[in-house]
Amino acid sequence: MITHIGTTSVYVSDQDKALDFYVGKLGFEKRRDEPMGPDAPRWIEVLPPGAQTALVLFKPTADMPGASTHEEAVAMIGKFTPFIFEVEDMEATHRDLTGRGVEFVDAPTEQFWGWWATIKDPDGNTIGLHA
Repeated sequence: MITHIGTTSVYVSDQDKALDFYVGKLGFEKRRDEPMGPDAPRWIEVLPPGAQTALVLFKPTADMPGASTHEEAVAMIGKFTPFIFEVEDMEATHRDLTGRGVEFVDAPTEQFWGWWATIKDPDGNTIGLHA
């Protein structure tokens, strides 16, 4: 029986730079940081405090599913992510993250379905925020 989602990935060009952003600016915790092999990127998992689901900060490679060349792997970076972060208080989150230097692509706006904003990570990956 499936119990929860363990991880989802965000594709990055520089794992150390991404780790600094997600831990240092977003306040996530590092759960794992392990080598995957001599010529492979590291397996790095970060997650909000108390969360079950982690983000894998993954540097795409040509031998991964969905990419058959280096160019295809690199093209996976800098997209709108397939996940959205939930926040308790959008205005407080906006003040806090802006103070930490996080770039907001779309400032918080109240929609009929709740608050919405988007941020960018150092690779240009756009992440939705919802409250």
